[in-house]
Amino acid sequence: LFRFSEKEISACGRCEYECFNALKACPYVSDGLFSLYTDIIASDLAYYLVPNYCDFPCANFFAFNERSQCFFQGHGELVDKYLSVRKRFVVVSNTGKQNFVQAFCDHVAPGDQPDVLFMSASHFHKSSIAGDLMESEDAKNELSDFLLRK
Repeated sequence: LFRFSEKEISACGRCEYECFNALKACPYVSDGLFSLYTDIIASDLAYYLVPNYCDFPCANFFAFNERSQCFFQGHGELVDKYLSVRKRFVVVSNTGKQNFVQAFCDHVAPGDQPDVLFMSASHFHKSSIAGDLMESEDAKNELSDFLLRK
């Protein structure tokens, strides 16, 4: 379990773009993101729980996505391994799906569609601001079915 929001993951751009020249040349290589990518590559299935704050994946997801540049730069075999890992995405959102599906397409094999569950608090008569979505038995069941599906 990697709680991204509890980590101090640096976004791209506050460096000299060392990642374009050498693998692991990123000045932020020790912030935990490389180990996350390594763990995903070593797994059979990865789950991504992505909150929505304004109709797009959260900033942490974009930092995760951006920093892949440094991890994968010049190592197509790592890209292939990453894309071959089955992934499931859970999005807590009351807005549209298309922006998420588009962002997740970069994390699955070419031609595959991301496996995404959209959990809308309003669908379960809950408030997205209150954080009470998982108080709904129907929401718990829907999430459990998605996570445990073969």
